[in-house]
Amino acid sequence: MNILITGGAGLIGSNLLKRIIKNNNNYNIILADNLWRGKLENINDIKNTNFNIEKNFYELDLSVYENCLKITKDIDHVIHLADVVAGINYVFQNEFSLFQLNLNINSNILRASIFNKVKKITYVGTACSYPLEKQSNLNIIPLKEEDVYPANPESSYGWSKLIGEYEISLASKYGLINSSILRLHNVYGPPSELSEKKSQVIPALCRKLILNEEYIIWGSGKQRRSFVYIDDVIDALIKSMKIEEGHEVVQIGPRESISIEEIANKLLMLSKKNIKPTFDTTKPEGDFDRVPDISKAEKILNWKPKINIDDGLKETYKWAKSQLLK
Repeated sequence: MNILITGGAGLIGSNLLKRIIKNNNNYNIILADNLWRGKLENINDIKNTNFNIEKNFYELDLSVYENCLKITKDIDHVIHLADVVAGINYVFQNEFSLFQLNLNINSNILRASIFNKVKKITYVGTACSYPLEKQSNLNIIPLKEEDVYPANPESSYGWSKLIGEYEISLASKYGLINSSILRLHNVYGPPSELSEKKSQVIPALCRKLILNEEYIIWGSGKQRRSFVYIDDVIDALIKSMKIEEGHEVVQIGPRESISIEEIANKLLMLSKKNIKPTFDTTKPEGDFDRVPDISKAEKILNWKPKINIDDGLKETYKWAKSQLLK
């Protein structure tokens, strides 16, 4: 089987590639990435396998349709991870360009996959697509997959990913391609983006502690997220891949949320530094709280998270330190 992973040099793509190789599956894996957030160093340590970075990796801009036609030729299964996203500051300062690029990337990959008769596409969506009003209070009711409608995401990123879900669902509904959709909550773990411009909250806080930057938390710190460790996400993707005919939208995340302030304090304990976080309430903090109802994940994929937040943060901080203090 020929498998294409878009965004293949990023956090999820590189870990998925390594898991597939570890499982000794007889797949020919092709990766495509424009390296805006993905990095070759995430995949160039793969040795003694059939994966050859010079042969199997393509640095391409997937907002160009011709590139998508090229990369999907002779592919059996597309795992579409590629999108434009970064920390909350980037998302809200670049809403128009981010929205346009993600729409183009999603449509191009889908159209090219249909044209080249790809058997199945797996699309990774985001919990940012849920309506703002369903994430504006603490202790909210766990979100079901159908609660994404009536649509009202807070950000253009959430909108772009929701439209991607809808477009792929339409193609599947009319028999153009088999599809699976995983709607992910906040993914973290190695190898995350650590830069100031592009990093998301957990790696950003790790960087600030390790490099002795000001330990500033954006917003009140009371905002909550359901953080899911990368290994658990890969488990879900592997299980989803085995369902050849595809499946409906399934949420992937833990049943509980945790505040950003709690995350900051846990990382502070790991650092063993005697400082206190400060909170910048002039900065955006995004949706206030969201937790998933994962009954569909349990039923369809036989999946539930295994890595608790303390173990996940420990591994992430350890990795970030190894990268930043080289």
